[in-house]
Amino acid sequence: MLSSKVSGIVCTLALSSAVTAVKLGDSVIGSASEKQFSQEFPENYNILKFHGGNGPYSERRSYGISRDPPESCAVDQVIMIKRHGERYPSPSMGVDIEDSLAKVYGAGITEWKDDLAFLDDWEYFVPNKCWYNAETYSGPYAGLSDAYQHGTEYRDRYGDLWNDESVVPIFSSGYSRVINTARKFGEGFFGYNYTTNAALNIISESAVMGANSLTPTCDTDNDTSTCDKVPSTMPQFKLAAARLNAQNSGLNLTESDIYNLMAMASFELNARAFSQWVNVFTQDEWVTFGYLNDLYYYYCAGPGDKNMAAVGAVYVNASLSLLNEGPEKAGPIFFNFAHDTDITPIVAALGILLPAEDLPLDRIPFGNPYVATDIVPMGGHLTIERLSCNATAMSSKGTYVRLVLNEAVVPFNKCQSGPGYSCPLADYNSILKKSLPNYLTSCKVPKSYPQFLDFWWNYNTTTRLNYQRGPISCQEAETLH
Repeated sequence: MLSSKVSGIVCTLALSSAVTAVKLGDSVIGSASEKQFSQEFPENYNILKFHGGNGPYSERRSYGISRDPPESCAVDQVIMIKRHGERYPSPSMGVDIEDSLAKVYGAGITEWKDDLAFLDDWEYFVPNKCWYNAETYSGPYAGLSDAYQHGTEYRDRYGDLWNDESVVPIFSSGYSRVINTARKFGEGFFGYNYTTNAALNIISESAVMGANSLTPTCDTDNDTSTCDKVPSTMPQFKLAAARLNAQNSGLNLTESDIYNLMAMASFELNARAFSQWVNVFTQDEWVTFGYLNDLYYYYCAGPGDKNMAAVGAVYVNASLSLLNEGPEKAGPIFFNFAHDTDITPIVAALGILLPAEDLPLDRIPFGNPYVATDIVPMGGHLTIERLSCNATAMSSKGTYVRLVLNEAVVPFNKCQSGPGYSCPLADYNSILKKSLPNYLTSCKVPKSYPQFLDFWWNYNTTTRLNYQRGPISCQEAETLH
């Protein structure tokens, strides 16, 4: 036994084969048999990261930067755009799923075996065709509860930006499930005051809205040649089909059926706590499925489409105006709701998460920064924070901008000199104004259409649309109610 005194505190080291502890008074501060931090990262695998844009929300894998504002800063303005919450499949995806299920059940198999043994008791999770398109309300990943919970979390984070008295506009594109997400988020954020202090503004998704839209379109060049080449199968799906066909004689699944059934498993989690279909497929097969979704978003709705940065520039340009005006003039809170394919153009316009080269169609470039589930899972959202910061040893007093994607800070590629890797507002302005394409000229927007985003400054403050009026029609999509 060795003993010594340091500033009146006795430190005793027990030298034996038993656990060695270092004590300060009566508190154990270390143990030779335990590690403070695990050194294992087993496969870095979570199934939610391989559902593409089909499955439940999951936070973005971060770079380790604190989500809270830097100690020297306070958020004085927040601009968010959120995808609708978890939903049932679209009608078109539903047709594909039902076709593959019909092949499964039409095989004449009386006793399911091995990976499909659960089918004796399983039922399709979509009650009937009217539920296609709708947001889910049941299960722990339900879209409506996702939106409400997000609202409560943002009330905790940004509630100080609201004075509990003023009426705050909320902006939603004109699609039923998006509107319902906005409503539930609003209920979560405003609580008992949602009825009186939130004002839902519904913005039509029609192309005639031009630039005054959360869902701008670009019909200049409809060349979809690369998007059309995005594969829906890879060799791993052939192995999956062969395995399931061998386990259950008479089954004749193809690679396309495998894709449909995997997509179904992703959507099933949106409505149920558990999907037995998820376990039918191997991790390698899910990794492949995830990448096929990355390809879709990249080439069909993201930076791989030459027009998408111009489409996203509408939102980015307008948000620059809000940031420059600041909360005193423009207001402190801007909550917006749209679709996944409205967020991916914004990410493209900002120039973040871009791969070094276009994504290959025939293999997976592991380490690819453009991962759909980290960008637009169900309920995915991009938040722009305006920070008011005091001077520090590394930065001066001033206004800074920070991008937060699915609750993880994503530093602006060309500017990270501010607190918490934020960017000075002046530099943020300068960089984007040089890089942003012109939506009007790039997409040849007719002069009869609105030429700029205007609704953030000209909005209604009535509460007439805060709640659904009447029943939702079967498979309701675009609406202004």
